[in-house]
Amino acid sequence: MFKGVQNRMVSGYLLRDIINKINGIHFSSSEEIHTLSHLYESMLREMRDAAGDSGEFYTPRPVVRFMVQVTDPRLGETVLDPACGTGGFLVEAYDHLAPQVATPEQRRTLQRDTLYGQEAKPLPYMLAQMNLLLHGLEAPQIAYGNTLDRRVNEIGHSERVDVILTNPPFGGEEEVGIKANFPPNMQTAETALLFLQYIMRKLRVAGAPVPGGKPAERGGRAAVVVPNGTLFGDGISAVIKEEMLKEFRLHTIVRLPQGVFAPYTDIPANLLFFERGGPTDTIWYYELPLPEGRKKYSKTAPLQFEEFAPALAWWNIREEGPQAWRVDFAGKRGPPSTPPRRTGSRPRPNAMRASPWASPSANWSRPSARGQWPQGRAASALQALKSAPAGPRAGRQAAQAEGDALYWPIYNLDLKNPHAKPRAGARRPQDLIAAMRAGEGGVLRLLGKSKR
Repeated sequence: MFKGVQNRMVSGYLLRDIINKINGIHFSSSEEIHTLSHLYESMLREMRDAAGDSGEFYTPRPVVRFMVQVTDPRLGETVLDPACGTGGFLVEAYDHLAPQVATPEQRRTLQRDTLYGQEAKPLPYMLAQMNLLLHGLEAPQIAYGNTLDRRVNEIGHSERVDVILTNPPFGGEEEVGIKANFPPNMQTAETALLFLQYIMRKLRVAGAPVPGGKPAERGGRAAVVVPNGTLFGDGISAVIKEEMLKEFRLHTIVRLPQGVFAPYTDIPANLLFFERGGPTDTIWYYELPLPEGRKKYSKTAPLQFEEFAPALAWWNIREEGPQAWRVDFAGKRGPPSTPPRRTGSRPRPNAMRASPWASPSANWSRPSARGQWPQGRAASALQALKSAPAGPRAGRQAAQAEGDALYWPIYNLDLKNPHAKPRAGARRPQDLIAAMRAGEGGVLRLLGKSKR
């Protein structure tokens, strides 16, 4: 547990005093443990508010509680947080599952076979262990190491889980060796996108065998915090979202206001709720409003759980209103047989995999019918492309760009609230353009006078 942790307690006398005080705590007393667990959480909040790296360890408890309540893990399901930090999601999941225990066997299941986590940094890893111990989990199953240090195509049915609750780090970058653990067309250095792929691979498949139990009745489900950039990102981000919307059912996106994660970051964040078993047909959006008169949340005025009450009431009703709207993604995507792109444009990533020399899964160990080995086939294909006339190649490139412009915007999920009222003092785009032109005309007149 303490591997890699630096001990900053330089005085042996102070260390002895601390040990004496801890020794005086009655860990067999539920009342004292309950008080200590709340004290420990307040310490974690102070660590979040301090300078340095501690902010990445802490997700606001109202956000955690909302995600756990609407995801609703049930006893007998496995719950994973692949970037668990100090264990906030796992603690909340434990508190959610504990009332469901009715027998000693169910208690044993909750204690040993339900909650799992992983953390890469030594300090939050140690804090997560302590946090779970104080909340009643007798033997926390938290792995130490980088979650992404594993080839995703090697994840089998026995390793998949029913529920994933997490807030993966965003804004960071991974090394080249980590990127190589992901499919060639989805390799990126952005940590949030790599975690999203890992989460998709880790969710259980409906009907797949479950170790020590019956086949899964439903596909795994996830609740994940992502930044705005993941919603509107193109390139590799769009390829990842294409797979999600094709293979998973992204049913809800909750848009959080600015400042929810202050003071760590002011980047607006979103909560994605999806489950295995696609494709996605309808996406519901819910925009969490700011309190009246507020422009954003802050360290001194943070988000409160009570502000999620309207969202919790809406969750099972699913009606459009001032904060909620629905997107018909099936209609936006179009029939699978006729994707919304022009003939001659770049094929989609799944179509690209069908090429025998572009596919990572192609059989490169056998010669072709003509006796030509794979390296020769690839070289011949590349030479044919290089020797193609310049005119047709330029035309193909233009058609590819045109097709991309039509196809990839489908996967832009950064959609604004159509019911939002215009802000006080907000001006229409055409009025702004007219004002700019008028101002430009005035500047030109002044320049003309100055020349005369």
